Parts: sequence; structure tokens; C-alpha cells
Amino acid sequence: MEKKKRIDAIDAARGLALILMVIHHGLLDLHVLCGAPYWLFSNPVFDVLHYFFAGLFIFLSGLCCRFSRSNLKRGLICFAVAMVLTVVTSLPFIDEPIRFGVLHLLGFCMVFFALTRRAWDAVPRRAAPFLYIALIVFTAWLVENTSLPEGLARWIFPFGWTYPGFRSADWFPVFPWLFVFLLGTWAGLYVVERKLPEWFYTFTCPVLPQIGRRSLLIYVLHQPILYALILAVKAAAGI
Repeated sequence: MEKKKRIDAIDAARGLALILMVIHHGLLDLHVLCGAPYWLFSNPVFDVLHYFFAGLFIFLSGLCCRFSRSNLKRGLICFAVAMVLTVVTSLPFIDEPIRFGVLHLLGFCMVFFALTRRAWDAVPRRAAPFLYIALIVFTAWLVENTSLPEGLARWIFPFGWTYPGFRSADWFPVFPWLFVFLLGTWAGLYVVERKLPEWFYTFTCPVLPQIGRRSLLIYVLHQPILYALILAVKAAAGI
């Protein structure tokens, strides 16, 4: 979003989602590096919250496409950064590579939306959310309940079909998340047309908006910083 058009409520929501993500990853790092119980990372609370803050982050990214001058450019940059992460995390001393994480997904979605925007904008606005929700449910069911030959799955795994031995430290396939993103682009129309209550546009709060505005930088750097902090504390404690 352009600086002059930024809305604190959007940035604050994205900042909250980002903080929850960092906490979630930090708990996983404690398990991997310090042997903390795995239930700290995966438990009924976080298993639900994980989809909430991931979905919120993706939804808001779609919403913000309505403010962008060039979603194609943004998408290509985002996907390029994601591929750098794939290369780095594929190095021999890294336990598990990021094959198709949230940045890959967002880059794909931005490019896809930029190239197909007219088609999605042609969907009647009142029908659009029902269409997107139906596609979320259908594609989630489709991926979960169908299998593909391993050779084919190796080529199209970004869409959700995996194969034996597939691993990805961060995993957000195109199906069903693309339609969460598109749902955000639908909501963005109401935001840019100022059809939401006025408090939405005047809302302010400390810290969270600043975090939300630096989401890409924080996403790229948070894991190296968490690793360094945990290893430093571990070394200082003699663990």
C-alpha cells in the first residue's frame, strides 16, 4: 500500500498476525534446538490459531492488492525473495527446506490476481464471497481426498498434492489458500470505496501498525534472529 493510503487498522491486524506467527515459530525452534516438548508448538490451541493468523495474513495481503500500483511487480519481488529462502534453506546444514511457504504463495497469488483481475472483478460483488468460500472448501476437500501419480505430484506440489518423502518447513499450497487471498481482494473493494464504518479508517494503536508495515522484512529475518537468540541463551546457560 502507498504510504499516503495506509490504514492503521489493516497494518495492526497484519502486525498481530505476524507476532503470533513469530511466537509459533519460536516455540518450534525451542523444540528443535532445546528439546522442549513438541506440544508447545502443536496443541489444540495453536493448531487452531495457526490457521487463524495464517488465514488473516493471506486475507489481508489480498485486501492490500486493491491499493497497489502493480501487483505483478510486487508478486514477482515476493516470489523472488521466497526462492532465495528456498535456496538458503536447501543448504546441507539446514534440517528442512522451505519448498513452498507463505511467501511463495503470496507471490503466486499477487501475480495470478494481476493477470486475471478482470475475470474476478466481473463476478457479481454480492456473489463473490460465497463463490470464494465454496472454492476454499472444495479445493481443500479435493486435495485431501484425491491422490496423483508421484511423478505428476512432484511437478505440481505447489498446488497441494504431495508425494512420499515430501518435506517443507513452511507449507502453504495454492489450494485452498488462493481463494482466501481472493476473498481479501473482494473485501478490499469495500475498503478503498470507504464503505466501512469511519472508525475503521481513523483507528490508531501503538506498535502493531509499525510491525505490520515491515512484514516482509520481519518474515525473512525472524527465524535467523530466533535461532541466534536461542543458541546464545543456550550457550550462556551451559545447556
